[in-house]
Amino acid sequence: MDAIALNQANLAKLPANVAVPAYARGALVASIVHIGVGGFFRAHQAVYLDDLLALPGNEQWGYCGVGLLATDAAMRDAMQAQDGLYTVIERSAAGDSARIIGCIGEYLYAPDEPQAVLEKLADPGTRIVALTITEGGYYVNQGTGEFDANHPDIVHELAHPHAPRCSFGYLAAALALRHQHGLAPFTIMSCDNLQNNGDVTRKMLLAFVALRDGELARWLATHGSFPNSMVDRITPATTDEHRALVRESFGVIDAWPVVCEPFRQWVIEDAFPQGRPAWEKVGAQMTHDVLPYEKMKLRLLNASHQALCYIGMQLGYTFAHEAMLDTGIRQLVRRMMDDEVTPLLDTVEGIHLASYKDTLIGRFSNPAVRDQLARIGTEGSARIPKFVLPSVREALAQGGAVKLLAFTVACWFRYLEGHDEAGREMPLNDPYAARLRALALQGGSDAKALLSLRELFGDLSDTPAFTQAVGQALASLYGLGARAALEQVVA
Repeated sequence: MDAIALNQANLAKLPANVAVPAYARGALVASIVHIGVGGFFRAHQAVYLDDLLALPGNEQWGYCGVGLLATDAAMRDAMQAQDGLYTVIERSAAGDSARIIGCIGEYLYAPDEPQAVLEKLADPGTRIVALTITEGGYYVNQGTGEFDANHPDIVHELAHPHAPRCSFGYLAAALALRHQHGLAPFTIMSCDNLQNNGDVTRKMLLAFVALRDGELARWLATHGSFPNSMVDRITPATTDEHRALVRESFGVIDAWPVVCEPFRQWVIEDAFPQGRPAWEKVGAQMTHDVLPYEKMKLRLLNASHQALCYIGMQLGYTFAHEAMLDTGIRQLVRRMMDDEVTPLLDTVEGIHLASYKDTLIGRFSNPAVRDQLARIGTEGSARIPKFVLPSVREALAQGGAVKLLAFTVACWFRYLEGHDEAGREMPLNDPYAARLRALALQGGSDAKALLSLRELFGDLSDTPAFTQAVGQALASLYGLGARAALEQVVA
């Protein structure tokens, strides 16, 4: 049988082994705007809402997706051609399953239709604006924890307040319109991997809005809501291999499917004054304190991802499961979790930490997911400070060990040089790529040049217990090679 192009008219023609939306898509009200329609959002938050829409009485909750970046044009083309539909493939050792997600009723591409995006955000029917804009999209000076008002995006937004380009610019312009029209602000929900992501969003956005309009900032501080959340699902970047899988195994022609692991978790602070979907009916956990879950996940899962990806790429691996087959990398990940991170964690209700860590090792090792190390290593300048350095600071304050955490930072420094030990290029996707590469080449085996980046390391740049550990690890990576340095650090 020939494969069938994915769109609304063809839903009824899809093969029986592909689950399709069990609700009337035309009845959905796009009351949630999601900025940053990437793979993770489509594999996580959209799946939860799709599950909820299968239950009667939830039609008032649908998504309008928004793409802000020039690179989002391909997603726009796929979503518009497919009527907002796409395929989610869950992969495990037990096999693959496919379902079509239908909860995105509209997609707006801001570079082509900025006014339409502003009107949608300012619309009285918009009750929640959710964000997956990457860890670097919140304009945090990593050294101080304060708002980076000198970032080029922010400089542009302040100079052109009525012609926004970045997420903060659009949010501020839309909130100004709502304030002007006597409407309450929409709830702003970050779904990015930041500890206290709602608190961070509130602090950074208010700092930005205050530079633009003091009265608007006071109104938002009084009436706005920024719930914290913790999100978790390993979702590799979509490749042509995935498109072929969907076409050949499930008979669906999908320009942008998404592949993910079976596991998913969502913990959400229940602070939605404009109302919210009943996410708890489909497996999300509503709570008044996300922090213990968030800290556990960021310090264990996300930091471990950093630990395995940079050394893994230097050793010539492409996928996470390949790296986890390496005894040295597996030891590095498990011992860093057990010896250096776990002593810093609080008790988390309903979570047995040893079992949670066992589950993480299994998830990292899932060969069906084929999660790319290059994807995990994206934006290290944002991820290392958020996932690794908080444990370093806390461990040093308590007199704990940081050898493996420091080795992870050193592996990132070595990766920034650009080539693995066989001379193969390692892709560097980072907003500060040029500066980081220049400092890595300048410093070589000496970590001082990169450790001088106070906007990333803050007071750790002057902390001998950290700088010496990173320096020794980097010197061994250059002097002994990645394999010998890894064996030495886990011995």
